[in-house]
Amino acid sequence: MVTLQTADNALKSFYLDAVAEALNTKTNPLLAKIQQTTANVVGKDVRKLVKVGVNGGIGAGSETGDLPTASSNDYVQMVATLKNLYGTIEISDKAIRASANNEGAFVNLLNDEMQSLIKSASFNFGRMLFGDGSGRMCYTTTVLDGNIITVSNTNGLAEGMYVDFYTPLGEPIDGASGHRILAVDREKSTITVDGPELNSGMLSTGSGVIVQGSSNHEITGIGALFKTSGTLYGLERTSSLMKPYRLIDVGAISDLIVQKAIDTIEERSGSKVNFIICSWGVRRALTEYCRANNVPLPTVDVDGEKALSFNGIPVFVDRFCPKGAMYLLNTDDFKMHQLCDWQWLEGEDGKVLKQIPGKPVYTATLVKYAELICERPCGQGYISGITEV
Repeated sequence: MVTLQTADNALKSFYLDAVAEALNTKTNPLLAKIQQTTANVVGKDVRKLVKVGVNGGIGAGSETGDLPTASSNDYVQMVATLKNLYGTIEISDKAIRASANNEGAFVNLLNDEMQSLIKSASFNFGRMLFGDGSGRMCYTTTVLDGNIITVSNTNGLAEGMYVDFYTPLGEPIDGASGHRILAVDREKSTITVDGPELNSGMLSTGSGVIVQGSSNHEITGIGALFKTSGTLYGLERTSSLMKPYRLIDVGAISDLIVQKAIDTIEERSGSKVNFIICSWGVRRALTEYCRANNVPLPTVDVDGEKALSFNGIPVFVDRFCPKGAMYLLNTDDFKMHQLCDWQWLEGEDGKVLKQIPGKPVYTATLVKYAELICERPCGQGYISGITEV
């Protein structure tokens, strides 16, 4: 006999570990390579001491000369607030009652809900990895009749998402929040949203499109590393530690451009690039260049994922990587600091399934408090403006 209690127990004892593993390791290859740790979590913040430079008390001298002057290591402290990551499922009372005498049907019901949760959460967390923490997925260019909006790109958008619109300066726009995306036209780069009518007077060119309620609440993705203004982890970007490699307006890609970037990163920082990620068009351009110039570009298997290999470094494609861009990363420099792994939100009675007030629907919410920190921004690289094929 299926009851709310058995459903609650199934979510806690059977589905939690499977869903957590899927979100942590199957979202995309980059997230799978990043170590997750509870270290350096202090209250609601991540506070990480990072060594800068080398110990100065080293030297050489004569037999009777002075010994090197002692010197302690120099450190800076990176500070970031843990972000609140959520995933929610809903099950109607009618669905539970309809499967009360059929355990197989109930298992199928929960399986469908879990797969939907994993798909949606993986989409959003994968997108966050390439963001800067602001939550902005794109910006508006024009607003047409019928709530049809032309946007800068549609990479992070999908039907069913609820979005808010913000001014170019990052302020919420009155009457332009909680709109559900009804359609995404990727060829025309437009979205159609529901709700009250929007117009060009309300949404000016450059208005940000942000996932509902997520403004400045997302994890600090790799996009934040390559900004040229503001602070990162509470530190100014003026020190050599905080300055990653950037090469813009590249045009045609070549193996020399990529190798020179890798060499420069390793020479300046001592970091070893072990992961390359780019857009589909950039991968095609790199593949075509290597084919035309007889440069070997074999494939490798990385944790079950197929990737091209550039001088032994896997080259992955990600749908959320900006067009014309390539990231050169050392994944060992990244850590996902978390208060705990994915957990169900429990009520005072210990149950995770709760009725939505006034509705014959039960909901359960997964939560994780985490933040992504790169302890060596200078060991990462970004090449942009690559001509895609």
